[in-house]
Amino acid sequence: MMRALWRIPAALVLMSVFFVPGLCNAYTRSELNLFQSRIVDYRRKLNPRFRKVVRQRTDLIIVHTSELGLGATLRVVSQGKPLKRGQSTPGGHANYVIARNGRVYRVLHRKYQADHAGLSMWDGTRNISRVSVGVELVGYHYASLTASQYRSLGMLLDILKRVYKLSDRDILTHSQVAYGPPNPWFKTDHRGRKRCAKNFDRAKAGLGPTWPYDPDVRAGRLAPDPTLASVFYRFKPERASVGEPTMIKPYKYAKRDDSNIISKDNTAWSIAGEDYNDPSTAYILPNGRTLTGSAVEKMIGWNKLPVGTRVLLNQLEEQMTVQAKHPIRLISERMSAWSHAGKNYRSETTIYFLPSGRVSPGSFLKDWDDLPAGTRLIVGYKGPYTITRDRTAYRIARGKYNDKSVVYHIPGGRLVTGDKIQDFSTLPVGVNLYLPVSMIPGDRE
Repeated sequence: MMRALWRIPAALVLMSVFFVPGLCNAYTRSELNLFQSRIVDYRRKLNPRFRKVVRQRTDLIIVHTSELGLGATLRVVSQGKPLKRGQSTPGGHANYVIARNGRVYRVLHRKYQADHAGLSMWDGTRNISRVSVGVELVGYHYASLTASQYRSLGMLLDILKRVYKLSDRDILTHSQVAYGPPNPWFKTDHRGRKRCAKNFDRAKAGLGPTWPYDPDVRAGRLAPDPTLASVFYRFKPERASVGEPTMIKPYKYAKRDDSNIISKDNTAWSIAGEDYNDPSTAYILPNGRTLTGSAVEKMIGWNKLPVGTRVLLNQLEEQMTVQAKHPIRLISERMSAWSHAGKNYRSETTIYFLPSGRVSPGSFLKDWDDLPAGTRLIVGYKGPYTITRDRTAYRIARGKYNDKSVVYHIPGGRLVTGDKIQDFSTLPVGVNLYLPVSMIPGDRE
């Protein structure tokens, strides 16, 4: 079981962190002072329905990935998660949020319990929210976190470890501590309920190794999840004869797939964990058809999800069908550039149309969370090909000029697909065409 900690006033510990020379090995006093002064106080946005409870002890710090952009993350952790029938949770789902640019937001004072871990267990202790600080990193568990996030997280962890007398092993990810009840993949209580922060690189945050094993799996309290075991615990003890040392041998697991695309080895459960059948989980099939997690079993069955299906978490149901079927995508609070384009968000063939009127390829982006809501994008396109007096839409796109996959950018900022244009003779000079990469056998005139 986790130890009860000797408690001393947090203010005294913070003073020792900042004012005793040589106490902090990783960061200088001036760096920590500056970091602390720049934390954004977001506590005024906390849902008034959230009931503050002071933690009796702090044994762990739990790192999460939000699976959303910054705006949506801050709203959800402070105001609450949407539930069925228009209801929502009362918020308070993290103590801190760290944006992609490294900015830190204090949502709830560290002394209070944040409702962040859900059904959870570590080393026999259940309900980890009661004994831990929750830190939310803006990002996805199947995508990279930024160097700025790791630097800010490293400084925040350095402070919190000293406040609560914790070691590096006391810092875990949500995916390590969450567990779930039986489901189609597991017959008993098991690890793997959440994939949250399974991409977390401890070394980049200045941390040493995590536990070499899962104590609750080893004790038989939970069944292991092969995907997470291959990420966090790559070795297992082999039973030795009396008097012989315990041998450590590698686990044998299938090749890891860290994407959000369904494959032979990357199942809905591997990607989404317990959210695999949630209404807010979107399954975008290769043909463009979109299903919510709650509809997959009835409509096609989990074992018939086609390879190539894209999985998105935390989506609004009314957005799903429109965004998947239409070539012109819209960045909103919940649908980021990563949601739409994945790793191709920075590709030359992903074109962004910003609200300011600027049009740029993905290569101009530093990060997918830098784009404002209202930005439109097309994925897998080349262009622009500009209409002139001698260069008509037909000459540029051949027989596909009126196809729904051909995108026209009209002066003034309007985007429209070829099948929506009634009279092409009225198109003014200066209209730009964007063609799917698959439609371009060679260079256009």
